[in-house]
Amino acid sequence: MTLLDLNLPQTAADVHELDRSDVETYYIPGGKVYERFFECPLDYQHPSDGRSVRVFARHIVPVGKEDQMHTLPFLLYLQGGPGFECSLPGSIKSGWYATAVAEGFQLLLLDQRGTGLSSPINADTLASLRLSTEEQVEYVSHFRADSIVRDCEHVRHALCRGRAGAASRKVALLGQSFGGFCITTYLSLFPGSVSRALITGGVPPLVDHPDPVYQATFRHMISRNKQYYEKFPRDVARMHAIIRHLNATDVTLPDGGQLTARRFQQLGISFGRTGGFDSVHQHVLSAASDLEASGCLSAHTLAAIAAAQSFDANPLYCILHEAIYCQNGNASRWAAHRIREECFADEFEYRWDRIQRRRDPTAPVYFTGEAVFPWMLDDYAELQCLKDVGLGLAEYTGWGQLYDTDVLAANTVPVAGASYYNDMFVDLRMSEHTAQSIAGFRQWITNEFHHNGLAASPRVLRYLFDLLKGDITDL
Repeated sequence: MTLLDLNLPQTAADVHELDRSDVETYYIPGGKVYERFFECPLDYQHPSDGRSVRVFARHIVPVGKEDQMHTLPFLLYLQGGPGFECSLPGSIKSGWYATAVAEGFQLLLLDQRGTGLSSPINADTLASLRLSTEEQVEYVSHFRADSIVRDCEHVRHALCRGRAGAASRKVALLGQSFGGFCITTYLSLFPGSVSRALITGGVPPLVDHPDPVYQATFRHMISRNKQYYEKFPRDVARMHAIIRHLNATDVTLPDGGQLTARRFQQLGISFGRTGGFDSVHQHVLSAASDLEASGCLSAHTLAAIAAAQSFDANPLYCILHEAIYCQNGNASRWAAHRIREECFADEFEYRWDRIQRRRDPTAPVYFTGEAVFPWMLDDYAELQCLKDVGLGLAEYTGWGQLYDTDVLAANTVPVAGASYYNDMFVDLRMSEHTAQSIAGFRQWITNEFHHNGLAASPRVLRYLFDLLKGDITDL
């Protein structure tokens, strides 16, 4: 007999998450959206200490299958980053969403803790906690992949409660970029909760600190810069004019940040995405044209540059980025900055006086990629307010394990991943080593796409599903 049989009121704890009447819902083309919030411990090692975070997930059910929520399998999508939320799709009738729906899934789009609507980390939210710098560092240390994965488990338990059979309570995982790092942690911690796993551009390096990562990715950036200047040879002179101007002039962006020469170089992060060369060229062309016409950068050009750089809007990307590679008590200590200065200072020089003293002062000024640097805490308006915690996290040595190589070597979860030959964010050789370290991993290596292959073409996810099914056997 149940509470309903006795005609007694149900408490919130008695109502299944999927049956709650207070969840906000609406339709988009192809699906009904349910906006769900979950209260999760901040620190899963000490869940009773009273600290918590609120985790948000968009739950999307294909139109016409709303009454099957309790039985349809879930595909949980983990976004790239770190520090980026999941955007609401305009439709699930196209792109990878349509592929997943065709495979019979309902979708979960998670805002990872610290992003979007999931207890976001920014200057205001940290200030509201009234913590010391040391306490802020400890607080933010709980926003890495191991905690994100445990949030996913919390959500999975809530949504799959009551399903008959262990298999029906498992979720399928799809991870893009850093989302693939999270999946590898998931397979290390909770492999029994996963029905299958698909990774795009995010088979992580199994390292204990980020130094080897940047040794590899700076070399990729050199290659991409050469390709860029082959396509736009006139941008060599334009970049010289821009860098010279930014070294001699204080330029303030509309949001109050400073457009320095080293910050302008960071536009090169777009080199890792489809169409990235063209978008960077537009910024270079606009800036150089402004300088030729008036000797200064126009409001239009400055606004476009600010809009192209999301470090202020997603500050976790800067202050926690290198920590995604840290294990066994290793601190990052601004690895990219150290590697750049020690090994690649000439290629990525931004100080005009030193550029003029190079062996060939007419050589191109190279753009940087996804690397983060300590001076960003001075050049970006929002990051200025997070300088102390950012510096503290770079020296933090309390990082635990993210991956269990013994568990991965004994993996039984079907897993497939797409690795891109020209990926400048995730080194292919390191990805190959990791794939070979995970039992049963089926790796697709292709030069057809850049890092954003999942968003660029539905073929990527379709291929991975077919790979797991055995429909593709010629790898």
